[in-house]
Amino acid sequence: MKSLHGIVKGKVQGGNFQGWLQKQAEVLGLTGWVRNIADGEAEILAQGDPAKFKDFEDMVRNEAPLPEVDEIRFEEIDHDKTFDVFQMRG
Repeated sequence: MKSLHGIVKGKVQGGNFQGWLQKQAEVLGLTGWVRNIADGEAEILAQGDPAKFKDFEDMVRNEAPLPEVDEIRFEEIDHDKTFDVFQMRG
């Protein structure tokens, strides 16, 4: 399934980023997940209407509650699993 995969590097943990991201995904009708990974980074996988991916990416880049960001990368990928909701995975 067409998916949007992203990595956000910087101070991402502890500022309600995951909760904010989940709400934005739900507003756009996207499913998938967000999780914290090494060194305070976050990994994102979003699925749904590919036309919404750009809006989602723009929200993350311009509106997310991120106090310190070093880098944000997104790419469209084919993912073998599908998701029914957007989840925070810790």
